[in-house]
Amino acid sequence: MSHIVIIGAGECGARAAFALRERNFDGQITLVGAEEHLPYERPPLSKEALLNGLEPKPVSDAARYADAGIEVLTGLSVESIDPAGKTARLSDGQMLSYDRLLLTTGARPRPFPGLSGPNHRIRTLRTHGDAVAIRAGVQSGAHLAIIGGGFIGLELAATARKLGAKVTLVEGLPRILSRGVPAELSAVIAARHKAEGVEILCGVAIQELSEGPDHARILTEDGRTIAADLIVVGIGAVPNVELARDAGLVIDNGIAVDAHLRTSDPDIFAAGDCCSFPLPHYGGRRVRLEAWRNAQDQGTLAAANLLGAEETVSAVPWFWSDQYDLTLQIAGIADGATQAVWRHVAEGAFILFHLDADGRLIAASGIGPGNAVARDIRLAEMMIAAGVRPDPVALAAPGTKLKTLLAA
Repeated sequence: MSHIVIIGAGECGARAAFALRERNFDGQITLVGAEEHLPYERPPLSKEALLNGLEPKPVSDAARYADAGIEVLTGLSVESIDPAGKTARLSDGQMLSYDRLLLTTGARPRPFPGLSGPNHRIRTLRTHGDAVAIRAGVQSGAHLAIIGGGFIGLELAATARKLGAKVTLVEGLPRILSRGVPAELSAVIAARHKAEGVEILCGVAIQELSEGPDHARILTEDGRTIAADLIVVGIGAVPNVELARDAGLVIDNGIAVDAHLRTSDPDIFAAGDCCSFPLPHYGGRRVRLEAWRNAQDQGTLAAANLLGAEETVSAVPWFWSDQYDLTLQIAGIADGATQAVWRHVAEGAFILFHLDADGRLIAASGIGPGNAVARDIRLAEMMIAAGVRPDPVALAAPGTKLKTLLAA
């Protein structure tokens, strides 16, 4: 191989590019990104970038890319891929030939149904440009309305309250964090937001969004009108699969890849938010993960397999969210659990361990101030990977060291 092209200049793509060099690949590496910025970290966009008005936090600076011999093409999108000819056509007309190709095209915010055209007071949050626009509208005393009670919406709500904005959060389901977060943890987060002055409206269906020169409005199906200076829609993400689909690759809730992150074309791989893959710890169940650590892990794995390593996906899914002084962490996937074991960790901190019908630990969900649950969640990750079947009584006892259950 003489040339590897990576389409998508985010955390995953950048990690893959450097990992190729770390594995002594001495051919040409081209990283293509549609944004003008060098690859940057996205988690700060709902937190530090809004709070402090910071520039994007780069994955690496320009000098490191140059030192590694990685060509980074910013401000360019890829118009099409020709798998037969092994070429990619860029938006400026140039053609890139590749020996192997990695797609790290990520995901984009799910649009609100029926909303179209440029909207200045109705926004989504995915890019640094989005964060800049939202920051300008979230001033002290402004009213921010957020649609969607997931991680992004709640982190944005917490940041906006720190900036002194009034916040109303509208969630169509009966509770916030309905996807993948146990109700016990969701209740703690909801109570904290309410204590901080956030108005949370659950079970509310929205009929229409509109905006005028000075305000935006939410019209609910039960006839309520919520007027705000800015509305941010955070109702999930859609994987960017168009390039892959048009190139004839198999799509299944994202770009479908095997356990080696290889697509249906043997010379094209995909990683990160854009792809779905089989999870070995869950019977090969196919999932798509939108998580910072998954982007890093799969970038590294994809680099190895682009070079013929044939390594398989093995990481346990892990998610986290910081809101006020609370940190929520989840390891594994609790779907399929038949028993939840509650464990007190410290004042205001606890973990729920989720066991399947065979007694195997398949997930752990923890919440507490700062890093109160971090060490135990990390041990739980290791227990999940090892297929441990812990004694529920021992698991619930605060005096039982999780290391001993892992060793056993």
